[in-house]
Amino acid sequence: MAMPHRVDPGTDVQLKEIEADGKKLHDDRDAAEKEFKKYRKKIAELQARLYAEERQKLLIVFQAMDAGGKDGTTRAVFEGVNPQGVRVVSFKQPSHRELAHDFLWRIHFAVPPKGMIHVFNRSQYEDVLVVRVRELAPKEIWEPRFEQINQFEKYLSDTGTRILKFYLHITKDEQKERFEERIDIPEKNWKFSKQDLVKRGNWDHYRNAYEDVLSKCSTKHAPWYIIPANQNWYRNWVIAKTICHTLEEMDPQYPEPEDGLDDVVIH
Repeated sequence: MAMPHRVDPGTDVQLKEIEADGKKLHDDRDAAEKEFKKYRKKIAELQARLYAEERQKLLIVFQAMDAGGKDGTTRAVFEGVNPQGVRVVSFKQPSHRELAHDFLWRIHFAVPPKGMIHVFNRSQYEDVLVVRVRELAPKEIWEPRFEQINQFEKYLSDTGTRILKFYLHITKDEQKERFEERIDIPEKNWKFSKQDLVKRGNWDHYRNAYEDVLSKCSTKHAPWYIIPANQNWYRNWVIAKTICHTLEEMDPQYPEPEDGLDDVVIH
C-alpha cells in the first residue's frame, strides 16, 4: 500500500519545498481525529498480538527540530497499549561509557527484541546531526556514518526488525510559537532552556543536515516519512495510520493453545 509522506529512495529532499501545514492537506479535522482514535485502538490490539506471538519486532524512530512534537506524538499514538510490550528510549548526550564504544553501540543495545515495539526519541541520526552542526567531529568522521547507518538498518531488517522513521516537520514560525508557550505557561517552563535558542540560531544548519539524512538514508527496508507536524491532530492521524497499516502487514497472531485445554478443570 502506498503511504503518504514516505520518502522514496534516492530522493533529493528540500525541506523548504515540503508542506508542514496539515490543514492544507486535510480539510476535516473532526473526521481525522475520529479515524485517529480507530487507528490507535487497532494499534493496541495488534500490539497485544505482537507481544503474545513473540516472533516479530517493530522499531519506530522519531526525529525533529526542538519542539517538533516527539514526546506528544508518542503519548498520543501509544495511549492504551500494554506498556509491557512498548519501550520508549530517549537518546541524550552520550555517557563516558558510551563514548568508549562505536557510535552505534548504544543504539544496538536498545533495539527491540522479539514481540516488542521500541520507540526511539532521537536515535542513531544524532551522530550525523548534532555532531555535524556543533562540529563535535570532523567531516571525515561523520560523513561515512550515513552508509554505516544504512548497513546497520539493513542488518536489523534482515534479522526480523520492521523499521519506520518519522521526521516531524514544523516551520520555524511554529517552533517560535511553541517556545513562547513553554515560557508563558508555568507547567511547561521545565521544557524550555536558553540553550534551545542557541540551537534555533542554527536552524538552517540543522535543516541542511536533516535534508542529507532524509535524502541518503531512506531505503526500502527503513523508509523515512516526512510528516507535516504544525498541527498535532494531522501529525497524530497520519503517523497512527502508518503504524497501524505496518502492523497489519506484519499480521501477528496469537500462539496456538496447548493441546487438551478443553479437558482442564480448575478446582
